[in-house]
Amino acid sequence: MRKSIIHAIALAFPMLMMISCEPKAIKPEDVFTAEDEITKILEEENPQGYRIYTLYEFTDAFMTEKGDLGSDTCPYRTRSTNGNGIYLYTVDTIKTDTIGIYIRGRVSTDDFAGNFYKSMVIQQIVDGDQQNLRISVDMGSVNGMYPMGQELLIRCNGLAVGRYANQPQLCIPSYNNNAYAMSAREKVGWAPGRIPAAKFRNAVKMIGAPDKSKLQYDVYAQIEDLFNVSLPGGVAQKPAVTIPEMNKIRKADGRLIRIKHVHFTGEYYTQDGGLANCIYAHPDSSDRANVFAPTTNNIGYPQGRIIKGSKSSSPVICVSTSEYSKYANFFLPGAKPDTTKAVSECEAWEGEITGILGWYCDNATGTKAGTLNNLTGKEWSITPRGIPGIGINDFDLEDSRIPETMPAVKWQGEYVQEFDPSYYYTYMNNQQ
Repeated sequence: MRKSIIHAIALAFPMLMMISCEPKAIKPEDVFTAEDEITKILEEENPQGYRIYTLYEFTDAFMTEKGDLGSDTCPYRTRSTNGNGIYLYTVDTIKTDTIGIYIRGRVSTDDFAGNFYKSMVIQQIVDGDQQNLRISVDMGSVNGMYPMGQELLIRCNGLAVGRYANQPQLCIPSYNNNAYAMSAREKVGWAPGRIPAAKFRNAVKMIGAPDKSKLQYDVYAQIEDLFNVSLPGGVAQKPAVTIPEMNKIRKADGRLIRIKHVHFTGEYYTQDGGLANCIYAHPDSSDRANVFAPTTNNIGYPQGRIIKGSKSSSPVICVSTSEYSKYANFFLPGAKPDTTKAVSECEAWEGEITGILGWYCDNATGTKAGTLNNLTGKEWSITPRGIPGIGINDFDLEDSRIPETMPAVKWQGEYVQEFDPSYYYTYMNNQQ
């Protein structure tokens, strides 16, 4: 009898251990902070007091023109300024021994397609208008943890705010001493760096569940409206290189916009700032290839492809894509694997393009106070979050050659094609 009891206990013990080791189910309240709990939590965390800044209030209060790290012995990157008082790279550290300093905003980006690698943009609506800020986080698949539409409350004490290529962002200080980088002498120095994952998680509270419907898009009927400074949200197409104009650019950076009635031209910017047609070429060897983002030979700058409106006089703007994105080697809408028709049908695909507005300027050489900025790589751009089938689809284009009496043909499905190396080599051999 005693043996039977002992045997039964021995059999039951592993099951009891499994039950006791089973992890507790995660409840919504374990992950998300309810709106009506925020005040109580912040008061408990900040006995000295706290303040929640709007995003513009935050950058105005803590981001100075020069920052607080550059010095004669430990400078910013030399390409940060040409001595005109404007700095493209800066870092301002935020104190820890003070009241709690907070910002809040809703994630407006998605990194699945690879265009926002280890970064995100948050959006806050203040008096009906967008305010935005980029955040650099050293976390793979940052949107797996903080998906698009998730509202965040971020404690900024101990972090930093700065500008990378003139684009404001929440960050940490980072000193680059890579002597083997291209143009290394221009790049050694202080610049914004990525916030370590653990540090960021400790600083963030998620408010409520993700809600993408609460994101706001500034919609423009045509590119001309975006560049009309007399209209709400309008920006100068060629802003003057002065501190007041640079501040306007910085506040416009990161906005979620949608432009209607546009199409790709099949062009890109050349090194001298002109426009040239893309060609059918292998994207691993030619930066002129008629895809979204062919090689930069590992330099890593975002590739730009030109869009414009239907009017011949329409201004142009870049669609910016990382060469490391999942759709980098997909053909532009209307582009063909054909040397004679490489981009001849791009203009036929017209509609709406959505993305994050930016003005990336990584080198102050030649930017003189009071002059217009017309240098290569210093143009307004839209960075999409994905294409049909890959990430968030930010393209709603139709074949304008189809009569209105016929069903619309959208740029999706079979029309979204990736560069095929096997076909390319066969095709090129047949051309010889």
